[in-house]
Amino acid sequence: MPVQNEKLGLIAGNGKFPFLVLDAARAQGYEVVVAAIKEETSPEIAEHGAAAVHWLSLGELSKLIETFRREGIRRAVMAGQVKHKQIFSSIRPDWRLAKLLLSLTTRNTDSLLGAVAQVLAEEGITLENSTWLLEPLLVKPGVSTKRAPTEQERKNIEYGREVARQLAQHDIGQTVVIAEAACVAVEAMEGTDATMERAGLIMRSLRGDASTLSRGLTVVKIAKPNQDMRFDVPVVGVKTIEVMRAAGATCLAVDSGKCLLLDGQKVIDAADAAGVAIFAGE
Repeated sequence: MPVQNEKLGLIAGNGKFPFLVLDAARAQGYEVVVAAIKEETSPEIAEHGAAAVHWLSLGELSKLIETFRREGIRRAVMAGQVKHKQIFSSIRPDWRLAKLLLSLTTRNTDSLLGAVAQVLAEEGITLENSTWLLEPLLVKPGVSTKRAPTEQERKNIEYGREVARQLAQHDIGQTVVIAEAACVAVEAMEGTDATMERAGLIMRSLRGDASTLSRGLTVVKIAKPNQDMRFDVPVVGVKTIEVMRAAGATCLAVDSGKCLLLDGQKVIDAADAAGVAIFAGE
């Protein structure tokens, strides 16, 4: 347990993840100082019980460091997605971020966020695992839903894992969508939801009875081979199930212990209602 009133920094991206971390940290006695990203974080974070909320642009790395220094932050957590494409859009990087970007030999998620973590460490700020306070929400091994994967879905999972692990080695994306052991869509900068939506569109474009592919899709979302649990951890929420249903996906496979169920049991309930099977491999 933390010392009462010990401060913890929270670098908040989008979605529910930052709110879950904030709630869990406060429940354990931490005084949470939020660095909220203007381009990503929900405005509701300001009304969620943090000791302080500081708004900064995605490009303001120096301001982030100065804010945490001023607040006396020595430990921080990064939670919530920051869309990869945002980093290369209209943001104006400050001198520190510009220098960091120029130093990268590859501009994938691992190299970029890893470099940010290194800069923070050099300033005396330790970035903790993003799941550190949320261990109960990590997916357990095996089938989570009432329905187990069918034989065809299991074949899709096996093939999908092979494909996804090859992509993940290069930090291209962590999700693939499979139909009858054929790869329909691969994730890159657009994110998981957009990948599943694209797969649904592709399958709907296969008109008539001439298609040799089943319309049922299997979504395989894995952790990277050397997943850094400080950032970019795979997450699944009720929205994931909703997008799957709309796309015609009937099965979701993830890595046990390395994927967060953001909405807890509600994700399982939504999957059961949609007839979606969820399986976590080791």
